[in-house]
Amino acid sequence: MSKRNAYLLAVGVVALAIVLLLPSLTARAAVAVLLLLVAVVLLVRVLLNNEENFQTARLSSNPADEESPQEIFALGKLFEATMSGMREGLLVVDKDMRVVASNKAAHRLFNLSQGKLDSQRLTELTRNPAVYGAFLDALKGTERSGVRIETHGPERLVFDLRVVPLTSGNGRAATADQSAQGALGVFIDITRSERLEHVRQEFLSNVSHELRTPLTAILAFVETLETGAIDDKEASQRFLSIIRRNATRMHNLIDDILELSAIEAGNVQVRAERVELSPIVTDVIASLAGKAATDGILLSNAVAHGALIFADARRLEQMLTNLVENAIKFNRPKGQVTIRFESGLLDDQNRGRDPGTVSGPSETAGRDKIIVADTGEGIPAQHLERLFERFYRVDRARSRDMGGTGLGLAIVKHLARAHGGEVLVTSEVGKGSTFTIELPMGRE
Repeated sequence: MSKRNAYLLAVGVVALAIVLLLPSLTARAAVAVLLLLVAVVLLVRVLLNNEENFQTARLSSNPADEESPQEIFALGKLFEATMSGMREGLLVVDKDMRVVASNKAAHRLFNLSQGKLDSQRLTELTRNPAVYGAFLDALKGTERSGVRIETHGPERLVFDLRVVPLTSGNGRAATADQSAQGALGVFIDITRSERLEHVRQEFLSNVSHELRTPLTAILAFVETLETGAIDDKEASQRFLSIIRRNATRMHNLIDDILELSAIEAGNVQVRAERVELSPIVTDVIASLAGKAATDGILLSNAVAHGALIFADARRLEQMLTNLVENAIKFNRPKGQVTIRFESGLLDDQNRGRDPGTVSGPSETAGRDKIIVADTGEGIPAQHLERLFERFYRVDRARSRDMGGTGLGLAIVKHLARAHGGEVLVTSEVGKGSTFTIELPMGRE
């Protein structure tokens, strides 16, 4: 290889490495990976044929085409740095299916915490037939791409495997009737993309189901009215009431979907400031007093007057409304819902911290806690982990009968995180549930 070609190859690989370090769209990342694959193949060829090229250069009559040992060493270092910096797992095998090169990402893929993969046979690393078959085809001269690989170690990972045959020593590409000298495989981690796609499909399925139920009821009662029931005043009023209730349910669902989408997309701005908590709790209780009175549920504001919290007042009221409304729905008749406050200053004092005079939220101090406790039936432990997922319900039929959209707790979770906080839940069957909003402290 001439100096010019070597320098061009080096510059190309460095530029490509820089591109991979920058955040990019999915399509751009895919193109970058493909380009990187081509560059690595060329580098592997250079390394495998260094000795042959060097001997050829020495016999050449043109000394300008010779490569110095320093240049060869630099290319080797560049290749090693590129391999180590790749997020994708890279594996190179020879024609005997023995590993001749790998990177750190490949070590993680095969759960190898220490040591090297080099010199091991592929069958010693994995028994996955898809992996073995892809490399075997590449050794026969057939390029394989889009091979889906799943691993089931400490966590489930999904990879898109692309394997290409390495060209022969004389520079010609291997063909279907000519065995390759080796094969190079790139394992692209698509676990997050698969998870997001699953979430998207589940969301669409849930939305369709949630909208179909009230829409079916509306259409059924409209048809009933059209076939003569409208002349029966008592029946028509009852049908219209049902239509209104289902239309309201659809309206609330769409509002919650739009609200949650805006929060997740970061389009909802949280303007946190020092606000007094007790008046906000009083307003929430007043707005829900009618629903609570239906089942004789007592709403209690146990927040001390003058208690301050660092939050967006409107968004905090939204979070509390969702939590208190849920506590009313799933409470016992004649039950109780209590809202109280615990200051993070107590945590600071217990830990020996000086409260100081810092303005804005403190990341190292204790967190202020707003606690909403009910005396309901409680939530079984197996449901607690998924309780804040969109459309997740412990009792689906009961939730729909009560007019819930299944998005209230998801909105609370995302609003709490938008504040830099979190929402937690503890529950004991038969004794009730406790939801806690934890928010960073703000000090003046």
